[in-house]
Amino acid sequence: MQDMVQEPAITPELIAAHGLKPDEYQRILDIIGREPTFTELGIFSAMWNEHCSYKSSKKWLRTLPTTGPQVICGPGENAGVVDIGDGQAVVFKMESHNHPSYIEPYQGAATGVGGILRDVFTMGARPIAAMNSLSFGAVDHPKTRQLVHGVVEGIGGYGNAFGVPTVGGEVRFHPAYNGNCLVNAFAAGLADADKIFYSAASGVGMPVVYLGAKTGRDGVGGATMASAEFDDSIEEKRPTVQVGDPFTEKRLMEACMELMQTGAVISIQDMGAAGLTCSAVEMGDKGDLGVRLDLEKVPCRETGMTAYEMMLSESQERMLMVLRPEKEAEAKAVFDKWDLDFAIVGETIAEDRFVIMHHNVCKADLPLKALSGNAPEYDRPWIETPAAEPLGDVPGIDPIDGLRALIGSPNYAAKQWVYEQYDSQVMADTLQTPGLGAGIIRVHGTDKLLAFTSDVTPRYVFANPFEGGKQAVAETYRNLTAVGAKPLATTDNLNFGNPEKPQIMGQFVGAIKGIGAAVAALNMPIVSGNVSLYNETDGKGILPTPTICAVGLIPHVEQAITGQARDGHLAILVGETHGHLGQSALLAEVFNREEGDAPPVDLETERQNGDFIRDNHTLIRACTDLSDGGLAMAAFEMAEAAGVGVQIDDADTPALFGEDQARYLIACNFDSAEALMIAAGKAGVSIRTVGKFGGSTVRFGGSEAPLVELSALYRGAFETALG
Repeated sequence: MQDMVQEPAITPELIAAHGLKPDEYQRILDIIGREPTFTELGIFSAMWNEHCSYKSSKKWLRTLPTTGPQVICGPGENAGVVDIGDGQAVVFKMESHNHPSYIEPYQGAATGVGGILRDVFTMGARPIAAMNSLSFGAVDHPKTRQLVHGVVEGIGGYGNAFGVPTVGGEVRFHPAYNGNCLVNAFAAGLADADKIFYSAASGVGMPVVYLGAKTGRDGVGGATMASAEFDDSIEEKRPTVQVGDPFTEKRLMEACMELMQTGAVISIQDMGAAGLTCSAVEMGDKGDLGVRLDLEKVPCRETGMTAYEMMLSESQERMLMVLRPEKEAEAKAVFDKWDLDFAIVGETIAEDRFVIMHHNVCKADLPLKALSGNAPEYDRPWIETPAAEPLGDVPGIDPIDGLRALIGSPNYAAKQWVYEQYDSQVMADTLQTPGLGAGIIRVHGTDKLLAFTSDVTPRYVFANPFEGGKQAVAETYRNLTAVGAKPLATTDNLNFGNPEKPQIMGQFVGAIKGIGAAVAALNMPIVSGNVSLYNETDGKGILPTPTICAVGLIPHVEQAITGQARDGHLAILVGETHGHLGQSALLAEVFNREEGDAPPVDLETERQNGDFIRDNHTLIRACTDLSDGGLAMAAFEMAEAAGVGVQIDDADTPALFGEDQARYLIACNFDSAEALMIAAGKAGVSIRTVGKFGGSTVRFGGSEAPLVELSALYRGAFETALG
């Protein structure tokens, strides 16, 4: 059916509805020398919104370290690629699906998982692991329970059906997320290092091929919606959320992997944000080519779709590919076999044009480079976050009462209610499942292991963006180190409020500077990532939440630190304790105070202590890093996981609950402890015995409680509150 719909007149109201400011619209007029068509307005809106153009963040993202001898491909492609030796590479990325998940929790979260999996297998990598980082509002907020249930079910529903193990993640609650939950999804895959597929088109007159599921009206304008604040018109945005089908995605992956073996693929790009528009423009831009599309050839599942709808639809499970013409029949046969659409919908052209035809009517004719390269780029005004006020007196507390407050809070209780809904064992290569530290996956057919972790402490970033940014990276470094992995590289998901507010932009700038300093010092370059701004509702922003996911390599399975504490093991603390209680978990959960500064992060000490742990892995039975809740929480979690009691000599509140950085708790036998002390002396590393494991109670100083009672509280608190 021909696109005969009368296109609306371009008015200031329509321009504003597309998220374009008056000066941005004037820039469009200057570039094309005329008023845009409705379809062209939609295309500019999609390509120039925050979600696709990074117009507020580009300036600062360029400052991040992104290279290193291990990096095969850094930011700018669908995912980052890192060498793991033996001709193999790990391909990974993290992305947000925040706004869609708040509007429609199940599908928002499910399609977030689907989108990040496509980013990975588009590069030619078979997905081997997934993670997620979830931030919700206050536990007692009327919407929180619905959001938690919908998001967790959506992640499990898509990932489990697709068949990828979910090996880690985090869940937090804070009133700042009442109007904007965060759903950050991570995926990693394995590929041959010399068989990575990229998105840059090449060659003039090459067929542009549409692959996968049919196009519908779901998700039209989704990228623009993701670049706007929420208000009380939120329900009107429900149609902008996509609907996912994991079984179609599984077939799409298998078809793509099979097609990649034929040599038919010149370039490939998944259709994510802004759908057909963004994928075609990116392929043309990277290859210095133009693209012509004939939309009547696009497979649609709804009748009467307009050019505007087809170009901006974010229907899921779709790919765009530039194909070697002589391989067309072979390629089509692969997609026919997998019962997926295969349609030649256009071609590459020599001119710098993005030409959209529909039934021989030109719906758009734009300079392609202007859609990406000429997108607005802002140097937003920013105000440095003021130094935190000094922390006032913190009363001493019975240490077991303090521990109960932490493990009874959904923020720090065991999260098995969440991760048991995810399949962590599919593919049978998972060595360490969620809840025990970094997730570990075997590199199938080798002795190597890959470790994965995700971290950020938003209250630290709010108090001190620079130190908080450093700390997010440092904690991922420690999580990987604690299982014996050498950290390789990171991906980030930078979630912030409205960048047009100088104080919010100041949080962003500070966090970027901290992240940059940490990844440089710890040799963990940022190889991919995502920025999610405008996470505000009615003018109230989220806590700044720059999530860091990191990947580490364990060269041989025997180097993994995956044992458990047992009766008679000593508890050894690596790193110095000063008792930092500013912005601590204890302060928030027991005293309802969010005060003081974030703990300082000494990156040289982080590196030195991490090297010490990995260099002495043979002496260590079990290891965990110290983070939220300090020594008390680390000792309890290590004991609870092993089903054995623990006695820590100290009863002092700052010593037990302080959150000083660069620290690890080790369980080992007496002989190994002696050897560790000698090694630490030679390495200049702070180390001391703080207690021992054994018995059936948890005792801090003179205060104790049965492990079985504390374990029941720890294992039941999350489900009691939200299950």
